[in-house]
Amino acid sequence: MFDGVGVVKLVVGLGNPGKRYDGTRHNVGFDVVDLLASRWQASMLTEKFHAWFGDADCSGERVVLLKPTTWMNRSGQAVAAAGRFYKLELADLLIVADDLALPLGRIRFRSKGSAGSHNGLQDVIDRIGTNEFCRLRVGIDKPVGVPSVYVTSRFTEAEELEMVSSRKCAADAVEHWIHHGPESTMNRFNSDPVEP
Repeated sequence: MFDGVGVVKLVVGLGNPGKRYDGTRHNVGFDVVDLLASRWQASMLTEKFHAWFGDADCSGERVVLLKPTTWMNRSGQAVAAAGRFYKLELADLLIVADDLALPLGRIRFRSKGSAGSHNGLQDVIDRIGTNEFCRLRVGIDKPVGVPSVYVTSRFTEAEELEMVSSRKCAADAVEHWIHHGPESTMNRFNSDPVEP
């Protein structure tokens, strides 16, 4: 879909807008983008491309941060709009999203793949017409009870302690991708933690 010139990298965190969803499992993508914005001193107060928008510098690389203001299942609207505007190369797109199939706090980087059961990722695929873009999945564990209720619930106190380090690791992975690309990021961040 995109036919770019490689002048900017686009990092999109997936989540649902509104105070009601702040800190919920489904909004981990938003949390990682907020952490990156804080690191890079980028304001996320502008609304552009159907998203909260930030223009940042990551050690000399220009990065656009987005948090879609649409519902999760329409996340692709923001990605498509920003991608067209910047004439983005697919290699310069990274989506950060939660994942029910991964244990709590575990992260996985992939350069392409299906959406699985994630409606936000599926909408991105549908709107840009390909699944060949990078995504960083952050584990929120298997659902307890109804999945739609589980993903919009908040972490327990113990889980939140674990997620603090997970979000930091995810932000580190994004920065590594920006400077070293997908293969190096997969090699460095996809290894399973060593059991104590």
